[in-house]
Amino acid sequence: MQDIAEQLQAWHASGRSFAVATVVGVSGSAPRDPGAALAVDAAGEAVGSVSGGCVEGAVYELCQAAIESGEPVLERFGYSDEDAFAVGLTCGGMLDVFVQPVVPGTDPALDAGIAYIASGTPVALARVIAGPGGLVGATVAVTADTHHGALSPAPTTVANLERAVVAEARAMLDAGRTGRVVLGLDGRPCDEHEQGTVTVFVESYVPAPRMLVFGAIDFAAAVVRIGKFLGYHVTVCDARPVFATRKRFPDADEVVVDWPHRYLDAQLERIDGRTVLCVLTHDAKFDIPLLERALRLPVGYVGAMGSRRTHRDRLERLREAGLTGAEIGRLRSPIGLDLGARTPEETAVSVAAEIVAHRRGGSCLPLSTGDGPIHHDVARAAEAADGPAAGDPRPHAA
Repeated sequence: MQDIAEQLQAWHASGRSFAVATVVGVSGSAPRDPGAALAVDAAGEAVGSVSGGCVEGAVYELCQAAIESGEPVLERFGYSDEDAFAVGLTCGGMLDVFVQPVVPGTDPALDAGIAYIASGTPVALARVIAGPGGLVGATVAVTADTHHGALSPAPTTVANLERAVVAEARAMLDAGRTGRVVLGLDGRPCDEHEQGTVTVFVESYVPAPRMLVFGAIDFAAAVVRIGKFLGYHVTVCDARPVFATRKRFPDADEVVVDWPHRYLDAQLERIDGRTVLCVLTHDAKFDIPLLERALRLPVGYVGAMGSRRTHRDRLERLREAGLTGAEIGRLRSPIGLDLGARTPEETAVSVAAEIVAHRRGGSCLPLSTGDGPIHHDVARAAEAADGPAAGDPRPHAA
């Protein structure tokens, strides 16, 4: 919903009813991740996408029906060998889509959640997508220090469930995660195949992940552009004011003149496990103090530019600085995948490819050389949950 938040806020502010269809489960080669959304208003206008085109028409109709009935619905779309031309995903994947009608002013949690998303305030929307009929569609909006809405005003067991949902949503918000949580009516964690459980889909809306590019060189400008393309909030930092200028980096969100390690020290509260650091200075007086700190921080990726000789010298200096083998092992250097890149733009593609592969667990091999899963992070999640059934939020689904 974050991608379509501006339009949802406009509909909401005008008092216009709408329905939001959200991807809440995927398996196989599904084209969109959980959290992808399509919304349709009462006049038939549509924004967003849940499948890149495969099932948009069917989901559009579900949204219209939900606006008319006022009832939420959970629907599965998948590829059928028996009827390849039926509504489904010809890529062979499977999507679970939850459609929820929204009437402005009638649900405090949705009202608050849309307002938070539109303002950029971190918030997690926890919605019941499967369980006892009276709970399906119930929503709680959770921020770092408060929450809005309620699952039900009734019994103690539901109150315990609500407390557990708020706690789970807050933990996922803190980690910037989106996904499903299965709980018993008493709030205890459950296996999704148990009877009498509630499945909650938690969507975390947090600021864009950060990309910190150190070194205001020509290659940095290309890395900045591709970082923005990937959805990062990009900062360029260099201690040399003649190079670190807005004119040279018009695409960057921030251009900072400061010593790299000093700037990083000042950013500790703004970095997290999604943050990537691209160290492009290949100058020891800048690199070593910076990397000494960066490799000890819980960031998602640290890469450094330089030749093989520069890399060997850098490793020796980092060992002398007291870094452990495990800490040094986190460094991606020379930065990027081996694409044979020469130009700044080609090098930026190399760097971006490594960042994506590192984040998603990709093998970095051509897809044409194997027959394994295309989406490695989805496959890992399924394995962690003990098999492909983990993609199904409905234990009884066909």
